[in-house]
Amino acid sequence: MAKLLPYQKRWINDKSPVKVWLKSRRIGASWCDAADSALIASKSKEEGGMSTYYLSYNKDMTKQYVSDTADWAKKYNLIAGEMEEIVLEDEEKDVTIFQVRFASGFVVQGLSSNPSNLRSKQGRVRVDEAAFVEDLRALLKAALALIMWGGDVALISSHNGEDSEFNEVVEEILAGKLNYSLHRTTLDDALGEGLYHAICQAKKQAWSPEAEAAWRESLVADYGDGADEELFCIPAKSGGAYLVRTVIEGCMEKSVPVLRWEPPAKDFVDWPDAKRQSEMQDWLEEHVGPWLATLADWPSYFGEDFGRLIDLTCIWPLQRKPDLTYHTPFILELRDCPFTQQEQALFYIGERLPRLSGGALDKGGNGAFLAERARQKFGPDIIDEVTFHEAWNLENWPPAKSALEDRTATLPQNDDVLDDFKAVKKVKGIPKVPRDARTKDRKDKGKRHGDSAIAFVLALSAARKFDPSDEEWDFCTGGASAANGIMRGY
Repeated sequence: MAKLLPYQKRWINDKSPVKVWLKSRRIGASWCDAADSALIASKSKEEGGMSTYYLSYNKDMTKQYVSDTADWAKKYNLIAGEMEEIVLEDEEKDVTIFQVRFASGFVVQGLSSNPSNLRSKQGRVRVDEAAFVEDLRALLKAALALIMWGGDVALISSHNGEDSEFNEVVEEILAGKLNYSLHRTTLDDALGEGLYHAICQAKKQAWSPEAEAAWRESLVADYGDGADEELFCIPAKSGGAYLVRTVIEGCMEKSVPVLRWEPPAKDFVDWPDAKRQSEMQDWLEEHVGPWLATLADWPSYFGEDFGRLIDLTCIWPLQRKPDLTYHTPFILELRDCPFTQQEQALFYIGERLPRLSGGALDKGGNGAFLAERARQKFGPDIIDEVTFHEAWNLENWPPAKSALEDRTATLPQNDDVLDDFKAVKKVKGIPKVPRDARTKDRKDKGKRHGDSAIAFVLALSAARKFDPSDEEWDFCTGGASAANGIMRGY
């Protein structure tokens, strides 16, 4: 009997009321979902059994899903009938539905993607190739009504362009606007979890790394220019600015300063430790201390993007206000700053932020030093050492974009900051600051690489990850250090 692969098992084991699977073609998504539908339809009502209604834009796909369900019923030795093809006569157009009826009384039924088909139904809804159905929003609205009676809804699809309603749903999930479960499986993800092994087993062929690589290469070649969209979950027409200028400017406030430090002398790095320490301390107390002294007693976070010789180091404090919006009190930019003084500046700010609850730091390259020191200083329970990769960007940029679009976060009103945020692009569907996206400082001080934008998304990621309101806690006695740890963020 065919075995399900790990990514297929994760999908079936996800019992969320609404779940979405953004996937490559040819990975067995609908096939494994049919297995789940067969098992659930075979159960009695008391055991959690219910009917499943499968909808798609394509009649052949609908027929295949119901046929797969019947096959799974046989493999599982479930009591079920054969697939039936039923023609419902209509004045305008006859409608064909496919179904398998189980001994429990429940059915797995394949319908067209017309939202009216879900009226008076109870059970589960599967919308396959959801990016290609007409009026997905209306169909989803009709499907969600079934949740009231204990059903659930699943959207399964590859992409159909960046402007499709399906991609809008995916973006809203990533931004936290929709509380749906999201699965994302590219061709390479599936291969990494045994897809080609399973194909070889089914065809009774010998597997080898060379054969798998050749099969992948052939498949990618078959899809040509559409391979990114069809196989690697990247919507077509992606690219260009990720954030609209008017959205960025709409969050900017004149009252939020950009504090900038640069070496007081070319040989500053060679000064004795005590002299450098004293010079930086005096500057921090004069320029940063007064702003820290004005902060309200709200949970505080920070993000830090590291730079040394070419790029800036940017430290972005962020406070969560009682209305759940995020206030930026100031940002600090350090240019050509020695490592020890970067640590000094970060610790100065971190120690004085009210109710410090979290921080996220770029640990790439030399940034690993400062990220590690922050972890040692403030504790691993509130410091996130971040390595930038596709999954991190995909998880954290959409909520940042959403916060700016909803105007629930403030930014400094500054041309360089504007340039940094404009530098964020979508590269193959992933929001990020491209490596070659360097801009020139407006005051001709040097180069920038989206530094403040990266610091902002890091700060917001820390606020989301270490939100103290999400934690349950009980008060207990302990020493001063223990009490401080327990009450951090409150």
